[in-house]
Amino acid sequence: MTEDERLFEVFLDVQRGLPRQGPGCDASTLQALSLCAGLPERPHVLDIGCGPGMQTVALAKALDGPVTAVDLFPEYLEALRARASAAGVADRIKTVAGDMTALPFAAGCFDLIWAEGSAYIMGVTDALAAWKRLLRPGGFFAFTELVWLRPDPPAEVAAFFADEYPAMTDIEGVSATIRAGGYALLGQFTLPGSAWWDHYYGPLAAKLPALDRTYAGDDDALGVIESTRREIEMRRRFPEWYGYAFFVGRSAA
Repeated sequence: MTEDERLFEVFLDVQRGLPRQGPGCDASTLQALSLCAGLPERPHVLDIGCGPGMQTVALAKALDGPVTAVDLFPEYLEALRARASAAGVADRIKTVAGDMTALPFAAGCFDLIWAEGSAYIMGVTDALAAWKRLLRPGGFFAFTELVWLRPDPPAEVAAFFADEYPAMTDIEGVSATIRAGGYALLGQFTLPGSAWWDHYYGPLAAKLPALDRTYAGDDDALGVIESTRREIEMRRRFPEWYGYAFFVGRSAA
């Protein structure tokens, strides 16, 4: 195992066992779903980068149709299956281990593509282009994306995201990308502050002291943990400057 691979394993350990792999909440998932007016009675849904699947279960409970959930990491899919079983919707969710850049699905087989916190992996432009092949005519998409909420952020937070996510833009920038991709933008909204803390940063912050002890003496691993702590601190100090926004759109009929 290379050093980069080892440190990625540390990163996975930091993220392991969390309710979500990024900001979000069921209320926001359902609000975005409400913007998809005109879905078929039993829509076929693809949840890309589903993680442990809190939103996947919310979609399965809200819709009377099959949900295919894709993630690169089998342990997240295992967590999703357990969550779906507990919620009584396991029969409506199919899990697939795979890379979002090479999805193994036929063209035009989904009515709705969902991607909470995962489109950035490909980049919004490339993700939207790839999804177009998979959507049926008039199909919908919904995704969340990290955006600036105000111009001219303080130097400290600007420098942090220049390193962490240099492609980050604002709501209008993402909206323009959606329209340039040939989609209609149906709506967008910013996730509430609680969506950062209740199921993500709160549980994540609670893990860090134990991880400090686990990796005591391993400066490189502790650096990964400290980077996570710094990310959480940025959110505590600068919540008005950036956030996650939901974007909902539709392809041409």
